[in-house]
Amino acid sequence: MVKKKAKYIVAVVGATGAVGNEMIATLEQRNFPVEKLRLFASERSEGKNLEFQGSEIPVESLNGSSFKGIDIALFSAGAERSKIWAPLAAKSGCVVVDNSSQWRMDIEVPLVVPEVNSHDLKWHKGIIANPNCSTIQMVVVLKPIHDAAKIKRVVVTTFQSVSGTGKKAMDELLQQTTDILNFKEVACNVYPHQIAFNVLPHIDKFLENGYTKEEMKMVNETRKIMGDNSIMLTATTVRVPVFRCHSESLNIETEKKITPNEVRAALSKAPGIVVFDAPEKNVYPLPADVAGKDDTYVGRIRVDESIENGINMWIVADNLRKGAALNAVQIAEKLIEMAK
Repeated sequence: MVKKKAKYIVAVVGATGAVGNEMIATLEQRNFPVEKLRLFASERSEGKNLEFQGSEIPVESLNGSSFKGIDIALFSAGAERSKIWAPLAAKSGCVVVDNSSQWRMDIEVPLVVPEVNSHDLKWHKGIIANPNCSTIQMVVVLKPIHDAAKIKRVVVTTFQSVSGTGKKAMDELLQQTTDILNFKEVACNVYPHQIAFNVLPHIDKFLENGYTKEEMKMVNETRKIMGDNSIMLTATTVRVPVFRCHSESLNIETEKKITPNEVRAALSKAPGIVVFDAPEKNVYPLPADVAGKDDTYVGRIRVDESIENGINMWIVADNLRKGAALNAVQIAEKLIEMAK
């Protein structure tokens, strides 16, 4: 566990990536009690400087003694690196909050969204998993509804921005858009098809059951976070030509009847949620408006008239913030709060 201190030595692993950059910014914006910040990335980034609280901090490459003296490490360096380095960091006495898929379904590792299951932090053994970005924003919204009316089934379709893939994907969308508008040939390097002015019903690898890994992550992670394997969930995940923010269409079936107004009331009281729902005035969440914000925005809340106890809604959150960096920092904040 993290020990109670006035300030902490914090590391960001994968500091030069899109999420790593956002972690650094989030630590600063939330005034996290940082005594010293250390930044790690691949060898090709060694010696590069990144700014934090007005100071230039050099980027280091990892070695066997990198985590000595570090209290908390926020990882966003991919599953392979996490598999190697997270256990070494934990053995050094550092608590790891890992943003990759490596540890999420490990029964020895808690998978945490602080608004939903911060109690699971009590049993961590040095590594805590940050869930998938599309799962995080969904479970934040599902939790108050589940508490009020018990969710039986969820059908979710996601509309995920290219920043979920990383900086290279963002660059590809920009380049393809520029090329198309200038009547040039389009090159596809990150995605198997053109993403500019297009929609790809394909995120991550396809599995034998016809679903993608991203879709099955949402199914399995939701049950683990919510602590309820009885919740039935099916997902279709889609990549859209948006730079930042994931949107999701949710269809929720509950055991107990719950009205749209009751849903709005429950969500309005819940932490991390903004109800933004006045369709008669064209008020509903949009990626262009939510980018850079911490909360998950919910709108288009309405009855599903095809079933007895059904609710439809539309949710949007910044995948680099709540979907990744912010959730990781919130986990670190909870660890400090629980420290003795």
